[in-house]
Amino acid sequence: MTVNMTTSSSSASSTAQFFNMDYEDIVALLFTMRDMAITQFHRIPGSAILTRYIKMSYQHDPARSVIELCLVIFAIRYMLSPKYSTQKKNFVKLRADEVDELIEDWTPEPLVAPLTEFEQEQIEKTPVIAGPTGPKVKLTNGRTVTNLASTNFYNLASQPALTESAISTLRTYGVGPCGPPGFYGTQDVHMDCERDISEFIGSQACIIYAQAFSTISAVIPAFAKRGDIIVADEKSSFAIQKALQLSRSTLRWYKHNDMEDLEKVLKKVEREFRGRELTRRFIVTEAIFEDGGDVADLATIVKLKWQYKYRLILDETNSFGVVGATGRGLTEYYNLPATEVDMICGTLSTTFVGGGGFCCGSNEIVHHQRISGLAYVFSAALPAMLATTVSEVIKMLRENPENFTDPLRENIKTFHAALAKTDALTVTSSVINPAISIVLNGKREMSTDEQDRMAQDVVDECLANGVLVTRVKRIALPAGMAKGPKWFGWNPAMAIKVYVSTGFSKKECEKAGGVIRSAATKVVGRKR
Repeated sequence: MTVNMTTSSSSASSTAQFFNMDYEDIVALLFTMRDMAITQFHRIPGSAILTRYIKMSYQHDPARSVIELCLVIFAIRYMLSPKYSTQKKNFVKLRADEVDELIEDWTPEPLVAPLTEFEQEQIEKTPVIAGPTGPKVKLTNGRTVTNLASTNFYNLASQPALTESAISTLRTYGVGPCGPPGFYGTQDVHMDCERDISEFIGSQACIIYAQAFSTISAVIPAFAKRGDIIVADEKSSFAIQKALQLSRSTLRWYKHNDMEDLEKVLKKVEREFRGRELTRRFIVTEAIFEDGGDVADLATIVKLKWQYKYRLILDETNSFGVVGATGRGLTEYYNLPATEVDMICGTLSTTFVGGGGFCCGSNEIVHHQRISGLAYVFSAALPAMLATTVSEVIKMLRENPENFTDPLRENIKTFHAALAKTDALTVTSSVINPAISIVLNGKREMSTDEQDRMAQDVVDECLANGVLVTRVKRIALPAGMAKGPKWFGWNPAMAIKVYVSTGFSKKECEKAGGVIRSAATKVVGRKR
């Protein structure tokens, strides 16, 4: 009892002494305790490394240290927490025959939705080509038809010199490197192809991708991130819309090919983000639009880009190789240096009868994609024979461009003249676009299924008369999502696609155009 009283008396005395201390004495005592704690902490092995790390992280972002401390505490608590079982205590053990009975009764959900009646009809009626593609192709049913459904614009798919070059490359390099370009997939022919494309367009550097669709889908997310601003045409292609979705950037849409509305959007963005932290800003457009086939006003877009300080990403998928005096694309068509556009993307699988896609720009832009372009880093490199084929086609275009571009433009004009003689259809594409978009002029409102069936009837009628064409395919929107570009749903107009090539004479173009015109008139008249 005496001891307890003595201890209590001592504690009370110490407390009284503490409260009787002056302010300076209390501060000195606290500093002394702090120094003693720091001294003890520095005796712990590795304390110097931990101290330096905390100081460096706190200097740039104090919130980071707090978050990491919380994560460390959570990890320690998780590791020290007692183990638990995922099985319920009232788990019912079934006999083997009961398990078999449940398995037999179980029906899994289908991975994809079942085909509709219209889709099943399409699959059964889809024509299949036997042999190489060209202006005239033979189908598996034995019929020979005029082929206007191939993007073989210069009729080079079966060109003997290209075939021999591809076979020679195949024997030297094999089918493909089977590895990503940044690891062991890059070969000398890939580097030669990139150099040929950049010199042909007039840019500093070029990078090639193994898949055409993935090119623009990898380029945009490589530069635009969350918080950045992208101003895009509302009728951008499906590939561009998926790229915009992947970038998670702040999106602003302008009316299709409307330069006045584009400037209004740029002014609105400038007012909305004035005074905020500077962000990367991009304008994204196609050169020739997939939906409609019209041409972008590149000269005005470039002017606005410099005026409002944006970077420009131009998708030349439908124009590279066929637009311009020598096929160099929309920059040549508008007589602009390629360096006026920050990034020029396109495909190598149509005009150049190769494969994959490309992106041209400055050395810094190309180098950044080699370490940040997901479709480049994580995909196998382009087969060597496709790279050499592209280089050979570029060489042919350099030597004699008039042998390719002039006949193609004449055939496009012939088709436009042949298709303009009926009110059952409207040609929406430009006269410089070899992929002619034909919109059917129905006189009444029709559902999406009715429009698709009407377009398919025109395709079937053309095939019955010996002309192979195709129609625009719609991409179904996920359930619960509204239609329109703001939700990345690509719903183009009810249209027929006609792909013109240099393999046809003027008489053949007029005859094929007459077949398409008659088929559209017959089907549209029947549906009215």
